[in-house]
Amino acid sequence: MFIRIKFKMVRVLSIGLTGFLFYLIQAGGTPILYASSSGAIRHLLGQEDAVTIVSPQGQTIFEKNPDKNLIPASTLKIFTSLAALYYLGSDYRFQTEFYLGPDNNLKIKGYGDPLLISETIPGIAAELAPHLSGYNDLELDDAFFLNPIPIPGTSPTYQPYDAPNGALCVNFNTVNFKRSGDTVVSAENQTPLLPFVAARIKASSLNNGRIILSSRNNESTLYAGHLFKYFLTQAGIESNGGIKIGRVQKQHDRLLLTSVSPFSLRQVIAKLLEFSNNFIANQLLLAAGARHYGPPGTLDKGIRAAIAYAGQNLGIHELSLVEGSGISKENRISARNMLKILDEFKPYHELLRRQESEFYKTGNLTGITTRAGYLANRKGELYRFVIMINTPGTSIQTVMKQVRRFVQSLPD
Repeated sequence: MFIRIKFKMVRVLSIGLTGFLFYLIQAGGTPILYASSSGAIRHLLGQEDAVTIVSPQGQTIFEKNPDKNLIPASTLKIFTSLAALYYLGSDYRFQTEFYLGPDNNLKIKGYGDPLLISETIPGIAAELAPHLSGYNDLELDDAFFLNPIPIPGTSPTYQPYDAPNGALCVNFNTVNFKRSGDTVVSAENQTPLLPFVAARIKASSLNNGRIILSSRNNESTLYAGHLFKYFLTQAGIESNGGIKIGRVQKQHDRLLLTSVSPFSLRQVIAKLLEFSNNFIANQLLLAAGARHYGPPGTLDKGIRAAIAYAGQNLGIHELSLVEGSGISKENRISARNMLKILDEFKPYHELLRRQESEFYKTGNLTGITTRAGYLANRKGELYRFVIMINTPGTSIQTVMKQVRRFVQSLPD
């Protein structure tokens, strides 16, 4: 049995009789489950906070400040992931090229692979070994991205979230170390502690942890060269020279190997969202910009590509974007527009972190907490939700608890 209810200036709703017992009709046509339940959420929110919840059928069932542009923090990574999927494709795999110059110098050209890590480099060296027994200098070509790449919101610290971006980087431009007695050693079995970073570690005054490599004096790119040289030597490829920045000249240099990442873009995004990795997020934004506008990749190109995608494909025209990870407080978006992003991301929702029936991404900056994602009902249908707390001191955990309670009480 269905009951059709019509009020003046209220949207017509058709709901089941059981559902009718749960719903009240709010002016503007938004159905609310129990005034007390919605009020519990609303009571927790300030003027600088926003919450929106949408049913699997696309009906707004709760909203507060849905059109206020607020700071998204790391929930922005969902949007950056979508833009990368659009411009690069879910099956896209990053590549790294190896050339031999006429002077017998080995050249490595990077294309922004964010998962060029110690676990994969030995395999690359093994691939290269049949093509090369030795070389003179090792030249590093990082020109696919225009360096340096200043990321708004980062600062010159030793924290991994401030790691710089670049076209040829390894291990997220970080070094993980610990102390064993009076000796500094690698904190990762797969990664040697190279003499190249000894001074950097000493300057940090840290006893252990993960420090970042800067873009100053090409430090991060040169570290990539030192790590590659180590694993090339392990694979039997010897060098008679040093390591320097260089450029591939395709008319003169001979391509030895195009190494294709073992990770698809979909897998890269899963890592990005699992670990909320700022470095990966902006690598994807830079790569998307380079794909759309041509190399070299720049932050400006990445931002312009992402904003164009938002406007043309998602209908989002009010978006302030200055980088792709959410580390900058200059990024701004409304909860309503975040819902559009979540709607488009729905086919990829399983790439997000999962807690019982919730798939979600969180964000944290000083005074800012955010959470966005999906809540599945017993049928597996997905409610979309966005929580943006820009009021210092408000507990997003308490808000989320009420949101879960609200959604779980709704009839399937």
